[in-house]
Amino acid sequence: LVSLFSLLLGTTITISSNHWAMAWTGLEINTLAIIPLISKSHHPRAIEAAIKYFLIQATASAMILFSSTINAWQTGQWDITQMTNPTSSTLLTTAIAMKLGLVPFHFWFPEVLQGAPMITALALSTLMKFPPITILFLTSHSLNPNLLVLMAISSAALGGWMGLNQTQVRKILAFSSISHLGWMTIIILYNPKLTLLTFYLYTLMTTAVFLTLNTTKSLKLPTAMTSWTKSPSLNAALMLTLLSLAGLPPLTGFLPKWLTIQELTKQEMAPAATIITMLSLLGLFFYLRLAYYTTITLPPNPTNHMKQWHINKTTNPMIATLTALSTLLLPSLHLMIRNL
Repeated sequence: LVSLFSLLLGTTITISSNHWAMAWTGLEINTLAIIPLISKSHHPRAIEAAIKYFLIQATASAMILFSSTINAWQTGQWDITQMTNPTSSTLLTTAIAMKLGLVPFHFWFPEVLQGAPMITALALSTLMKFPPITILFLTSHSLNPNLLVLMAISSAALGGWMGLNQTQVRKILAFSSISHLGWMTIIILYNPKLTLLTFYLYTLMTTAVFLTLNTTKSLKLPTAMTSWTKSPSLNAALMLTLLSLAGLPPLTGFLPKWLTIQELTKQEMAPAATIITMLSLLGLFFYLRLAYYTTITLPPNPTNHMKQWHINKTTNPMIATLTALSTLLLPSLHLMIRNL
């Protein structure tokens, strides 16, 4: 309870602060609150994940403090929106990329997610990304555009490529997160509100996927093959949510990709839009593979897992609502465009 309260407190402090010291305090509270949740199982893999997470986040937080101090030294401003010093902007971009897991600072993220329990992995993929994205949102006007576009396209590329040969579900979702972060980062300079919309929809879809996989206890692809026996309707819904996460029309996940491509084209960045769209096909491949494995009735290869027949009768009541929103939100497109 203390850890969960601290997580919410740290996030709230960061997203509502104007002063760099308060934003840094919120990020530190967040880091310290999530570590007990990662290492809760006392498994060596979980302890390793907690240590990796702590080292990366502590380094990134120190860099944020360092960049804000340099900026205050040069300009006399501690306001988050007044990041005008070029050195500070570059340092801040690097620190936020480390916190989020953007390429080339992405190596820690799949390892930490693999070592964490499923619900903690969900928090790491969604809630823990919100404060750094808020800082990017507030400082977007003063960041280096070339650096951000390069990081975004690299994230979309590596998120797709490295997810292709994974068999662990949490690692696949980690590389999916890196790929989606690329889409959020490439558009933040030109339409920050669209980045937030993309993040909200990504959070919605990922939450539905994580909760469903947690209910069916599918941690690896071979286990996912036999999960249809536990809850066939839940697995059919999971297939639609995964396809939505891949960005297939007419599902919800198509909306942020559509709007991002439209905005990039308006900004005369058609080559970047074309490259990142082509790279999203890599992600589509492993989403399709995961969807195929979860809904298949007869695995193509003999599996060592015993089939379990309807063992889990207690399904999380949120899953139905989240799945419906993850797949059917596209018709409300005109309302969202009006606010962008």
